[in-house]
Amino acid sequence: DQYRLLGENVAKLRTDLMKEQLATFRSQLEDFARKHKNDIRKNPTFRSQFHEMCAKVGVDPLASNKGFWAELLGIGDFYYELGVQIVEICLATRPHNGGLINLQELCNLLRQRRKSNREAVSEDDCLRAISKLKVLGNGYEVISVGKKKLVRSVPTELNKDHNQILELAQAQGFVTVDEVERRLSWTSGRAIDALDILLEVLQW
Repeated sequence: DQYRLLGENVAKLRTDLMKEQLATFRSQLEDFARKHKNDIRKNPTFRSQFHEMCAKVGVDPLASNKGFWAELLGIGDFYYELGVQIVEICLATRPHNGGLINLQELCNLLRQRRKSNREAVSEDDCLRAISKLKVLGNGYEVISVGKKKLVRSVPTELNKDHNQILELAQAQGFVTVDEVERRLSWTSGRAIDALDILLEVLQW
């Protein structure tokens, strides 16, 4: 019994100490945010590093657009605004790309749209805004195709097969069933099924 009590006391002391250290980190993070508020809002690289720092301490300044972080930095509103603009761009370009847009192209279109705004937008900002769009359901996500990142804005789930076909199509802009069978060593049925789903997505 004494050993158990001793163990519980040691565990409680460690937990209390960790809570105290975490509170100190958070307090220092808040001081840092107050001091560098303008840099966080205006400099995309600095903003990205700030988010990394927050993640290490278990703080998510984007968790809500209300509360301390939103009032101090306004970055919650910044990402919600970006999210709305990303949705608008995805909807406007969908007739041309079927709901799959290159992340770089999306960022460029976003920057053009926001020229009048003082805050610069980075790829990291786009990715954070898109991650917030997941609350809209399984419609908005970033998928990797080879070395490129594509933003999917249609509710069809794309799997590894679809990504492999998209990688093949990157080189010449199209693929055939024969080419998919030959290059990926697939059966005719597998190739046709995957291509049919991709065609549905691209005609959305």
